[in-house]
Amino acid sequence: MQHVRQHYVNGAWVDPLQPKLLDVVDPSTEQAFTQIAVGGPADVDRAVAAARAAFPSFATTTRKQRLDLLRAILDAYSKRRDELAGVLSQEMGAPRKFAFERQTMTGVNHLLRMIQVLEEYKFEELQGTTLIAREPVGVVGFITPWNWPINQIVCKVAPAIAAGCTMILKPSEVAPLNAVIWSEVMHEARVPAGVYNMLQGEGGVVGAAMSAHPDIDMMSFTGSTRAGILVAQAAATTVKRVAQELGGKSANILLPDVDFNTAVTKGVLGMMGNSGQSCNAPTRMFVPADRHEEVKAIAKAAAETVIVGPVSDERTTIGPVVNETQFNKIQRLIEAGIKEGAELVTGGPGRPENCNRGYFVRPTVFANVRNDMTIAREEIFGPVLSILPYKDEAEAVKLANDTVYGLAAYVQSSNIDHARKVAAQMRAGNVHLNYPMQDTAAPFGGYKQSGNGREYGKWALDEFCEIKAVIGYQAA
Repeated sequence: MQHVRQHYVNGAWVDPLQPKLLDVVDPSTEQAFTQIAVGGPADVDRAVAAARAAFPSFATTTRKQRLDLLRAILDAYSKRRDELAGVLSQEMGAPRKFAFERQTMTGVNHLLRMIQVLEEYKFEELQGTTLIAREPVGVVGFITPWNWPINQIVCKVAPAIAAGCTMILKPSEVAPLNAVIWSEVMHEARVPAGVYNMLQGEGGVVGAAMSAHPDIDMMSFTGSTRAGILVAQAAATTVKRVAQELGGKSANILLPDVDFNTAVTKGVLGMMGNSGQSCNAPTRMFVPADRHEEVKAIAKAAAETVIVGPVSDERTTIGPVVNETQFNKIQRLIEAGIKEGAELVTGGPGRPENCNRGYFVRPTVFANVRNDMTIAREEIFGPVLSILPYKDEAEAVKLANDTVYGLAAYVQSSNIDHARKVAAQMRAGNVHLNYPMQDTAAPFGGYKQSGNGREYGKWALDEFCEIKAVIGYQAA
């Protein structure tokens, strides 16, 4: 990784037009370990010009050419996974083993899936005498987050390549180094000059300039709902397409017939993975009121098996949260839960006893939570679970849907037909029944303030295509 203080534009590593440095902080030590050079509006103009110039020729490449390119990217990426895992551990606090097995593996999975999708995707189909054509939307701007950084980069870049789009990526300035490695991968794979460009920078500067830029045809954003609104507002002046994957406050409904030991334990451990920093984490656990005490005991035992510690230790379950801002927000919300009368089952404010520095958070479980409490309304983005009792199924569904978010929902039942009936009532883009394996072919995205548009698989490729109808294409 040789290009930390550069952007990648038009097939080459370039210096920023107006150099400005930004610290990259290791959340385990609270110390800066390197700096990146962040860009400004002039850098955006330069990258957009490169993408715009490259679009006409790349848009006309064949399916085979794009497949060959995706396979070359996959090959180059696979060789860098170990290095990438080390970078992710240092810049966003993922345990080293988790970073390699989970974080970096997402890139492999998305590339493999997109290759499979592209092999069979119908860019043209005849509907009577009319040809329906799917064509690349144009120049696309990507703004990606710090919590699953390489996942969100690859799940945007791969379908954009498959569609024939050109692009500009702005990774999170909080966890920017994985994007440097990814850009080196793209260079090694010989992605044509201008097709892929990467700018380091702050959201309020580079992200804002991209969102408002008249020569960007589409913005694809993953991050907070607050920031997503700003992207959409800036994009509205040029009427560009906007796809957003935003916040979540996902419900996990445990129906009375489920095995509570299994369902509660998996629910606790699942939501605390990645230090609770997943937008689709099942953070609100709804349980029958008459099983509430039993669930508390199981949840406490499960949470206390979570090992918070050094990211280099293979025994560590979760590392620190990503930065001081996030740490302080989580502490504020834990304190709010206590103040508003939620029952603290385990965890609580402050660092774990074995961590005297770093942004480490105690795995925390609250019980007897009401759905109007702050910890049940706001996205905490930390290892903090709320247990909410319900009196009957109708109330569970009503409370689960009583949120401004709608990214994911979870239903646990020993009767799959019963689980399906409850799933049909959930106002969420993804509903997970009995903790299934991830499906990278399933559309990923949300209802309500969790965003619009869908990612992953065929659905992602659809997002990066315009639809053209050629009427009278075939004689009647």
